[in-house]
Amino acid sequence: MAQIKDEKQYRAVMARIDELFFETDENTSSGDPRLQELDLLSALVEEYEQEHYPIETPSLSETMKARLSENQWSQKEMASMLGMTAARLNAILSGKANPTFEQARTISSRLHIDPAIVLA
Repeated sequence: MAQIKDEKQYRAVMARIDELFFETDENTSSGDPRLQELDLLSALVEEYEQEHYPIETPSLSETMKARLSENQWSQKEMASMLGMTAARLNAILSGKANPTFEQARTISSRLHIDPAIVLA
């Protein structure tokens, strides 16, 4: 299979994807060569980006802080919702402590955080 070798090729492929994106829509036949080209180029870009622009999994504390901000909760409100003390929540948010297994289950279910992040 072909491969994107450098940034110049990457930018050219991205430009072609932009063109194809606007030339196709949900009514485009799956046999249409433009759609097949779009699929192929998208796969090449995904492979290139995984190597050159990896997205790291966020830490539990980063994810929980994001939930605090998104929901405009105070730490005290979140601690109450999770059934833990504010001090315990602060220790988890600062990365000084890990949640117990039961706390991890509660964090995952009540905050809708992937268990892989909670248990990492």
